[in-house]
Amino acid sequence: MSKEKAAPETKGVTVKLLATMDLGPEIKGMAGRQLRMRMVTMEPGGVFGPIHDHKDRPGMVYILQGTITDHREGIATDYGPGVGWPEDRKTLHWLENRGSIPAVEISVDIVRQE
Repeated sequence: MSKEKAAPETKGVTVKLLATMDLGPEIKGMAGRQLRMRMVTMEPGGVFGPIHDHKDRPGMVYILQGTITDHREGIATDYGPGVGWPEDRKTLHWLENRGSIPAVEISVDIVRQE
């Protein structure tokens, strides 16, 4: 049985698409993929859930303000402003804002084009 507590559904989260780039013409073998940059704002008490993975969707997070708690493998880790965490094929997590101010992150990942 997993040590991970059940993650609530997403609430109090706003996602704004900032930019995308078609990677097919840029890198051989990347047809159908794009580099995506988003701004994610989590209000106090906000949750980005439920638990989800990043298989086939690697990325990185940079926190602009506030604190985001990353829950993975039964461990809760707080990240404040600055470089946050990698999201690789082994990532299985959910996020929350336990703080008193909105937490804002920039998320950059590689996704299949929609």
